[in-house]
Amino acid sequence: MSRAPAILVLEDGRVFRGEAFGSVGETFGEAVFNTGMTGYQETLTDPSYYGQVVAQTAPQIGNTGWNDEDDESRRIWVSGYVVREPSRTASNWRAKRGLEDELAAQGVVGICEVDTRALTRHLRESGAMRVGISSRTTDAEELLAKVLASPQMAGANHVGAVTTAEPYTYEAKGAAKYTVAALDLGIKRNTPRRLAERGVTTTVHPAHATVEDLLAAGPDAVFLSNGPGDPATADHQIALTRELLRRGVPVFGICFGNQILGRALGLGTYKLKYGHRGINQPVLDRHTGKVEVTAHNHGFALAAPESGEFFDTEFGRVQVSHVCLNDDVVEGLTCLDVPAYSVQYHPEAAGGPHDADYLFDRLIELIEKTEGANTNA
Repeated sequence: MSRAPAILVLEDGRVFRGEAFGSVGETFGEAVFNTGMTGYQETLTDPSYYGQVVAQTAPQIGNTGWNDEDDESRRIWVSGYVVREPSRTASNWRAKRGLEDELAAQGVVGICEVDTRALTRHLRESGAMRVGISSRTTDAEELLAKVLASPQMAGANHVGAVTTAEPYTYEAKGAAKYTVAALDLGIKRNTPRRLAERGVTTTVHPAHATVEDLLAAGPDAVFLSNGPGDPATADHQIALTRELLRRGVPVFGICFGNQILGRALGLGTYKLKYGHRGINQPVLDRHTGKVEVTAHNHGFALAAPESGEFFDTEFGRVQVSHVCLNDDVVEGLTCLDVPAYSVQYHPEAAGGPHDADYLFDRLIELIEKTEGANTNA
């Protein structure tokens, strides 16, 4: 297969040369890497990757092609894609077309035949940074100037670009037991699917929804979804969450939603050097003492409270309930005096692992506990 020459230039001037993969063109974003050996379709269609150029560390990508069932949203969201070796064939009974065909159809600019190991090592040592990919020019200096003029991820508010325009409802499977209002900050399709399997009907609301919008139909709980960008810019969602906590509404957040809950409780956030992106991150659940293998996609994290595992807030005592065993990053919070909890990772991970799937059961338990307390009151 004949490919156009392509170039990748990082903002610190490091250059990688390769060949066009997907759409021929030019793109810019934040360079990050994902260590997952499976689930590239879920990665590409995860809205949390908006504004990012994703490098896959697995050496060969595209083996299972592209199907019509595994998309996590309505489109591919990555700004660009970097792989070492594209698979020559798609070998899966569900595949409808090749990965590169889908990238080209959706206008996603990528580059292949790149030493992704060297690129990943560079990002680990120097940190995630801005990057450009071009198959229009191979002039590194010209592309570098454009990279340096492109926006940074810190301070970026991307939620409005990925959220739904109008509310929609995902019905429970079988008899509906409970209802959840989900705030779409970049929600993945597998979240309402996992809730539906537990008898939950989920109504997904735009990120700009008000507390009144979320609670109009009397949901049993509110879900704060994953999403892209800097959580320090999410003033509306943070204020909304604080109001939910004041009203005693059960709240469950994941990923970006974990950071929103944390900021609502008074914690700060900061940008990780190169982030957690992959499907093999070890997390300790302090509730059970178990270590879970978890799926991650985040470049920002909650600042750990100075007091350690427990800290006091306007809403009562809170526990840092989950921590990453690689670097001690805060991976979850549990409020002890109001009905709210969150995790930084992805219990809905369609590409696996599924160690954390029980967290959806924990939401059902929280709803039932809250309803019981209100009845007794």
